[in-house]
Amino acid sequence: MPDMASTASDVNGICDRYVDDYAAADPVAATSHGITGHDHRLTDYSADGFAERAGLAARAHAAVAAAEPRDAAERAAQAVFTERLGLELEIHEAGLDVASLNTISSPVQELRMVFDLMPLESEQDWSVVAARIGEVPKALAGVRGGLLAGADAGHVAALRQVSKVAEQCETWAGLKDAKGFFAALVEGASSQGEALKSDLAHGARAADEAFAEFAGFLRAELAPKAPVKDAVGEDAYRLWSRYFVGAALDLRESYEWGWAEFSRIEAEMRAVANRVKAGASPKEAAAILDADPRYRVQGRAEFEAWMQRLSDGALESLRGKHFEISDRVMALECKIAPPGGGVGAYYTGPSEDFSRPGRMWWSLPAGRDEFSTWRETSTVYHEGAPGHHLQIATAVDQSASLNKYQRLMAFTSGHAEGWALYSERLMEELGYLSDDGDLLGMLSEQLFRAARVIVDLGMHLELTIPAGAGFHDGERWTPELGLEFMLTRTITDEAHLRDEIDRYLGWPGQAPAYKIGERLWLAARAEAQARAGAGFDIKRFHTEALKLGGMGLDTLREQLAKLD
Repeated sequence: MPDMASTASDVNGICDRYVDDYAAADPVAATSHGITGHDHRLTDYSADGFAERAGLAARAHAAVAAAEPRDAAERAAQAVFTERLGLELEIHEAGLDVASLNTISSPVQELRMVFDLMPLESEQDWSVVAARIGEVPKALAGVRGGLLAGADAGHVAALRQVSKVAEQCETWAGLKDAKGFFAALVEGASSQGEALKSDLAHGARAADEAFAEFAGFLRAELAPKAPVKDAVGEDAYRLWSRYFVGAALDLRESYEWGWAEFSRIEAEMRAVANRVKAGASPKEAAAILDADPRYRVQGRAEFEAWMQRLSDGALESLRGKHFEISDRVMALECKIAPPGGGVGAYYTGPSEDFSRPGRMWWSLPAGRDEFSTWRETSTVYHEGAPGHHLQIATAVDQSASLNKYQRLMAFTSGHAEGWALYSERLMEELGYLSDDGDLLGMLSEQLFRAARVIVDLGMHLELTIPAGAGFHDGERWTPELGLEFMLTRTITDEAHLRDEIDRYLGWPGQAPAYKIGERLWLAARAEAQARAGAGFDIKRFHTEALKLGGMGLDTLREQLAKLD
């Protein structure tokens, strides 16, 4: 275990200082990572703001690369930091950060979603919210300037992304059926003093209007500059893939593996569907399960309560027997997300001091008030325990052995999403998915993630559908074929699938990180088991792996190989 009383010149000291400096330069990220002291401000998303943060990263990257690690733990920290920041700098140098605009994870969503993470209890809490809401118009002006600077450099998101984000902004502005996001948010301050309520109401009106104006900018100014073609091409895809996975993939081999994995899971699903009803296809079995009252929950509040019960039960039953889980990690809140975002579940980590717990959020389709739990059981395990929450919160809890960057900022999609998908399969191994309905739901998610590998790579690289696929054999992938494949070859909810295609096209290389990440986690476990032989202890393997914190998957393989 390293001595965490670091100096400014050693690896851990440089990493710690970088986190503090970055938090000051990116207050939205600071709140997301649970770093206190910046919640009253918003991030500068202009070209100058991105350049400032890239300068911080470049200086820290050079300093860490030049530092002499004191021990094995610092060598690991050095490897994690230089790999992650090196890729961030490549993305900046390619001009892709300032031009970022997509339906799920870009500055526009960050500016809205950061308010979900702020405490709303005391007068002081609401005063901080009022200060931050007051910065929304300026922050959106910065995003606008950044997008225009990106456009001048030849980098503009595809028209699909521009149009869909405009729709999101219109929802948050209150231009559709519901009240504006900020107007609804400040209604929670009804018990505060009149002066503070007035400040909040004024700020909320200005923020809602700023989102409405931003939607107009997207449609009137950015859309005419946007390419119609969605595919980003191989060069950009390779860079994003390395960033999201933390490994240099053979993209063609990954595409072929995706097809093989898809076929394997399809066969497994057919066997389970036949147990649900003899001779039933997976789609027919899904319809039977959807109609079964045992799996049906009515109402959003009831669905939220179901999530919480299942999550709490998993944490309690896994603790001690299958995982070491500290008291602080046992807290996980389950919540319904505000409307306007993409459909699906996601996780936000705890603050550094755990005063804000980890949270599982579920973004639901508009108007949906009935839910089939068999589809979602494994997703609760994916987002909660032993998935994202157990992994991310365990890393945050390692203040005695990991520096701030490793605990709070070293998230990599392949590492985290790969672990969460691995966790779904692990829960089957551990006996938590013995019900055929819940098992079919887990397999449906596995099939869906394998389809992502095929469709994401296929659409962006415009690959050919192989002979014998049974789906437009020999044709090249298009977004239209991607949607048709997802609708006809998976049993995932249609509203979710329509959002998913937009997600893949705007976030190239991220969606395959789930299944490819799981593939590499399984390989790392098999290698550890081969090294240990009969002495392999899976609980110990999981504990030591989670305590390493986040990192790219190539780095993970290297670090796990060093474990005894």
